[in-house]
Amino acid sequence: MTSEQPQISENKILDASWELLGEDGIEKFSMRRLADRLGIQAPSLYWYFKSKQDIYQRLANQISKIILEEFHSDGDWKEQLNEFAVTVRNVLRRHPCSTQLMMLMLPHEPDIIRFTNRMLLCVEPTPLDQEQKLQAILTVMNYVFNFVLDDYEHQRNVAAIQKEQGGLPSGELNRLLDAMNEAEAGLFRRMFKSGLFELMGTDGSFAFGLNLILLGIEQVIKEQEVF
Repeated sequence: MTSEQPQISENKILDASWELLGEDGIEKFSMRRLADRLGIQAPSLYWYFKSKQDIYQRLANQISKIILEEFHSDGDWKEQLNEFAVTVRNVLRRHPCSTQLMMLMLPHEPDIIRFTNRMLLCVEPTPLDQEQKLQAILTVMNYVFNFVLDDYEHQRNVAAIQKEQGGLPSGELNRLLDAMNEAEAGLFRRMFKSGLFELMGTDGSFAFGLNLILLGIEQVIKEQEVF
């Protein structure tokens, strides 16, 4: 008697893909490992998805859809763009490797297109020209993506060091800083020892950087209104 093959579907494949991404990151993701997780042969996956890139595209589309569902703002362009950026960050943080997926993908899925269109609508009421509007939202999104990605990689590095060494080598860094002179490391040393670097990746740090970008866009708008 032959054993029954597990019942699979597109949704089951996508759910298993998220699990693998959460466990080992995008670097180790493969169709073979995905098939093993589902208890099937790798060729069976190609009935549903043409390639690993095709799966990535669908996962990015899922993220875009969630962002659109969770974004709510009726304020002016600045309030909308701020809330959109906050929503994107919140969603990306909940889904492993979603930032990498969004950065890799071209807008070839409906919800990815809707996502980009909704960002553009945030700045549509401004007097910026079309190129400037596109540059404005790209600047904001690049900031959000890289902020989330930096925090994700930092957490992975910390976890790896703690696993290998049983803790963070903060004592070694303190000894190194103490051995360096004022000109070489004085400002860095004072900031590090006062705990300022622990603010990296926090909500406050994110809000400060985002506000700098929004103020920059606002300044460009004011300069255009003068002329």
